[in-house]
Amino acid sequence: MSVTLSETGLAVERHWRELASRRRLYTVGGLLFMIVAMSGSLWFANESNAGKFWDRLPHLFDFVGQLLPRDGFEIWRAMFDLPSPYDDGSLKYNYPEGRMYLTETFYVPEYLYKMLETINIALVSTLIGFAIGFVLCFLAASNVVTQRWLRFFVRRFMEVLRAFPEIVIAGFFLAVLSLGAVPAIIAVSIHTIGALGKMFFEVVENADMRPDEGLRAAGANRLERVWFGIVPQVMPNFLSYGLLRLEINVRASTIIGAVGGGGIGEVLRLSISQTHEAKTLAIVLLLFITIIAVDQFSAWLRHRLVGEQAFAFGRGG
Repeated sequence: MSVTLSETGLAVERHWRELASRRRLYTVGGLLFMIVAMSGSLWFANESNAGKFWDRLPHLFDFVGQLLPRDGFEIWRAMFDLPSPYDDGSLKYNYPEGRMYLTETFYVPEYLYKMLETINIALVSTLIGFAIGFVLCFLAASNVVTQRWLRFFVRRFMEVLRAFPEIVIAGFFLAVLSLGAVPAIIAVSIHTIGALGKMFFEVVENADMRPDEGLRAAGANRLERVWFGIVPQVMPNFLSYGLLRLEINVRASTIIGAVGGGGIGEVLRLSISQTHEAKTLAIVLLLFITIIAVDQFSAWLRHRLVGEQAFAFGRGG
């Protein structure tokens, strides 16, 4: 049975068909663009690698095969600095060599100690970035500071701080301050200030200003209005963003360690370059466990601080 549509119904149908046709056109165009961009990227990678990208790609599996240890227990011996039955006097199997003795008998395994060093770099950097970003965000918020020139300067300053990746900043400070954890802390802190500062001032600008108006009417100065009217509202979100940044900084500290910034990244680079398969897999496993533990703890704490309702958007129920 055919149905005759009214003029309004026909107009709606025509509009729907136009939208559907446009969506198909955008989909096909987007896929073609992705194919062209991917092909161009692979061609550029091959040319940049002196035409050897495709030639060397099959050898990736050879490298993976070289990482397989003699037996699975070697990974755990390497992780906890236990003696190996294959010890031939070389560094490859001399796992106890890296023990960090706290007393004459009690020691911390080398990789656990290095992992703690990496976490310490990330934690200190996050605290520094949180503290300075906390101060700068109020100077960049339009509902707190009325001077446009000051907001402009603070926002551009934070943009400059986060413009360069941590590893680039670390390379500069490693050249100036030599190898170690201090340049890594400075590099990660600088980027964290810029990143957290931006997220913080956006939270401040979305704060409810009615408490500020009430405090203003009661005669409170600007500092008191910010501290008692805005900070209690935004602090849960600030802490949530700070914990999220801690997760990112653990990864960043690992990468910086590979270029001389100390921590687990440094020993990972050495074990890969020296083809110490059990040590490499032990470090990778330790990194995997640590990052999952940090992520899970951070997610649990963020849920407690912000509340389950902040994470329930889009869920059925």
